[in-house]
Amino acid sequence: MTAIQICALISLITAAAILYWTGYRGGLTDGKNDGYEDGHSDGFTMGQDDASAAYARSIEKVSTRCQRLEQILHREPQDRLDLLAIAEKLKLAADTFRAVKAESQASQALALRDKALNMATGLDSFFQEDAA
Repeated sequence: MTAIQICALISLITAAAILYWTGYRGGLTDGKNDGYEDGHSDGFTMGQDDASAAYARSIEKVSTRCQRLEQILHREPQDRLDLLAIAEKLKLAADTFRAVKAESQASQALALRDKALNMATGLDSFFQEDAA
């Protein structure tokens, strides 16, 4: 082989290597971009689905709480009066237990009376806030 043929062979090999390398790098870059775009769109879709499911759950919770509040508002005045009546009956029971020398039962009845009065007071403050 002559020197010109050797130079031509080296330049052909170099050109093929450069062409191959350019194609390889371009394909690698395109593959990364396509993978990123596909992953991004898939992630976006999954995020939207998760958000809509969470929104539906939160709406369901709020509607359940609203229904409970409506039930409470319809029952509250009667419940307050019932608690006050229970407290009076517990006071009577405590006095009766004291009369028969059963102090532990009397103290339990008084503790329950205090709880009933606290609950009635809590309902009373609820109505005061509603009226304001």
